[in-house]
Amino acid sequence: MSAEKNREDNTSKEVLSDKSKTVQGDIYVQDVHKYFGVTRALNGVNFNANFGEIHAIVGGNGCGKSTLAKAMSGVLPVDKGKVSILGQTPTSPVMARNMGIATVFQEVMIAEESSVVDNLFVGSDDFWYKNLTQREKVLKAQEIMEDLVGEYVDPYTQAFNLSLPIKAWITIARAFLRDNTKVLILDESSAALDFDSTERLFKKMRELRDKGVAIFIVTHRIAELVRISDKATVMRDGKDVGVLEKKDLNEKNLIGLMTGREETGEKSKSIAMQTKTDKVVMRAENLVVWPDSKPINFEVKKGEIVGITGLDGNGQDDFVKILAGVQESHGGTIEILDSNEKFLKYNSLESAKENGISFVSGDRKKEGILPNLSIYENLVVPLYKKTSRAGFLGFINWMELNGIYDWEVERLNIKTGPSDNLIGSLSGGNQQKVMIARSFAQHPKVLILNDPARGIDISTKRDLYVHLRKYVEEGNTVVFLSSELEEFIGLCPKVIVFRNGTIFDIFENDKINADTLLEGMFGQTAGVGETTISAKSNVSKIIKDKIDNNTKPKERNIVKVVNFEDENNSKNNNRIKIKTF
Repeated sequence: MSAEKNREDNTSKEVLSDKSKTVQGDIYVQDVHKYFGVTRALNGVNFNANFGEIHAIVGGNGCGKSTLAKAMSGVLPVDKGKVSILGQTPTSPVMARNMGIATVFQEVMIAEESSVVDNLFVGSDDFWYKNLTQREKVLKAQEIMEDLVGEYVDPYTQAFNLSLPIKAWITIARAFLRDNTKVLILDESSAALDFDSTERLFKKMRELRDKGVAIFIVTHRIAELVRISDKATVMRDGKDVGVLEKKDLNEKNLIGLMTGREETGEKSKSIAMQTKTDKVVMRAENLVVWPDSKPINFEVKKGEIVGITGLDGNGQDDFVKILAGVQESHGGTIEILDSNEKFLKYNSLESAKENGISFVSGDRKKEGILPNLSIYENLVVPLYKKTSRAGFLGFINWMELNGIYDWEVERLNIKTGPSDNLIGSLSGGNQQKVMIARSFAQHPKVLILNDPARGIDISTKRDLYVHLRKYVEEGNTVVFLSSELEEFIGLCPKVIVFRNGTIFDIFENDKINADTLLEGMFGQTAGVGETTISAKSNVSKIIKDKIDNNTKPKERNIVKVVNFEDENNSKNNNRIKIKTF
């Protein structure tokens, strides 16, 4: 055993090519395999980790990251190899929870019809909070949500009324609620969060790490994992291909291991394309996003990529949905230039589609994928009518559809497996690629993207940017909403920042960088059309102050929980209400 022990210190610094080698550590994965039919999701994965560190698991879409996370969480049994956490192997989610393993999976899994508090404590009655009264649960729910979200969230609000980021926070909060957590696994948990929210998440992660918790993050956001991780295991094609220590964690090294070739981050820094024409193809006049927000006048030109951003909950998501016809505005009009070169008003998804507008949702589970259909059907269903003769489904040109499917799958490098498999068999990133491919396949003249790169790897992102540039070169138009500010650099010649349900500022060309955009998002610039950026950015201070302030008691959030009686003055012990003062 002494020889094995001598190798322990060097195990994490090398690529583990010898699968017969025993991996040592507080937490280790040794020669793990997992098969789904002929698909080898994990093909001999090895790595070790210690408590009190943040360990990233990174790789391209379909490389096996989420499968590994599920194996470590007891959700999936491995077909070969071993997962060991303090000498135990979790064989079920219940066993994993009892061992102190908390997992936040990639998909936002909540009960839409249930309240915030019910979603937070679902399944907890047999574990850590079985002795809490309903009143105590409500107070705990309010405390944890305000700490994470940064503002008050009504514990009684039904989930379907909440934005995607708030729903994501609920799934994250479940893990932070638990007192016995020894291992925390976060699978793309920041994908639906903006920069400000991500910083609050990182703050909580560091607090847990400093308490000795082992934290694993599965993410495609390279810049984020470089900032937060102590170590990173890189995966490719179901295998671990290298381990990077903190000092070696940078974009170049990560991408090199992920792709198998030397790369730099310079490709993404190309100059953004300029608008080729002054022809307006879409415009909004006196558009009201929220009932009490200022009206918006907006236009986008042919051959233009316009970026849209803002802190979570500031109306940018509602704005792009209104442009796409997905939801109604509270006033004003939207018009699209039709085939007769005349502006036509529209206010529904169907009329938007008929006039050449396609939409890719940021919430693929709710507004994107068709879970009961195959991968093939998810990609080509919108094309049935276009490729059919006389509009009858029985005369669909399947040969044409097959060609479209193969072309889109190849150019976006979608790892599909058999095309007749259900869409749910794909990784989250590959599901997202199918949605993007579906929109491209419809050849719209205006493509509206709501955080389209959520859950896809950096290599695919770059390919997507290339395709978007080609798309606008052909005379089409893109409205591109993103919470990842780096995506705008080199892609968009114009970025619009939202605050309080309306356009706050507009940045163009050399003014587009992460610092200036963040200053606009926090209201630190002059406002629409009058961008005055300080000589030295104070974004870091702004973020820190905001996070610190969120931890301080706010007068409006002081609560009292009181029982109340029904109309017959009979006591109802199961009902309570919260008053804020």
